Amino acid sequence: MAKTRAVARQSLPDVIANDLRERILNGEIAEGETIRQENLAEEYDVSRMPIREALKRLDAEGLLQLTNNRGATVIKHSLEEIGEIFDLRILLEVDLFRRAIPQITSKHIQRCEELLKRMDASYEDDDVVQWGTMNYRYHSALYAAAHRGLTNDLLDRISLQSDRYVRMHLSVMKQRDPAKEEHRQLVDLAGKGQVREACALLTAHIERTKRDLLEMIAARRSAEES
Repeated sequence: MAKTRAVARQSLPDVIANDLRERILNGEIAEGETIRQENLAEEYDVSRMPIREALKRLDAEGLLQLTNNRGATVIKHSLEEIGEIFDLRILLEVDLFRRAIPQITSKHIQRCEELLKRMDASYEDDDVVQWGTMNYRYHSALYAAAHRGLTNDLLDRISLQSDRYVRMHLSVMKQRDPAKEEHRQLVDLAGKGQVREACALLTAHIERTKRDLLEMIAARRSAEES
């Protein structure tokens, strides 16, 4: 008799929440847009109950704000809030990186190298969604040796908020080589145990993304208003 195989099981609200989350992160559902339960129920061909549960989960993640019993609005952060998101990333990620480097092993380095290859492939394919996923996994792999579960939980929430803005940035950014080079340098410095240099580079890496992104979003919003 064949052995049973473990498979991932997802409830209907899970499936809908995952799909809606991706649509928000990739910009298909824009910031500030209102979405109605009845429209989603028709679109997904389900009752309103799993839709309502999915929206509650995304509200808890900070991607949506439930407006009433019938719908929700995609969160639109102010420029100050977007800047704060990236400032929090710096605080958490640099601390994790500083703690991880003395504990890093060849297996951690190998994992980072594998993710860098996949990131390079997504660059070549101009696959922003895949790059965003690999970028998150790569940074997580850099800090894995720190073994700081509570900090990682906080960072996961912050990273979810920043992901859609990073994808927005990548979709229009023409010069991606600096980011690729910095990712390579981060793992090289970590492998050499150069804590101060590695943390300084990580800070500059996130700061540059923040600065470029805020300039881009400010210009876009100004154009939309005019």
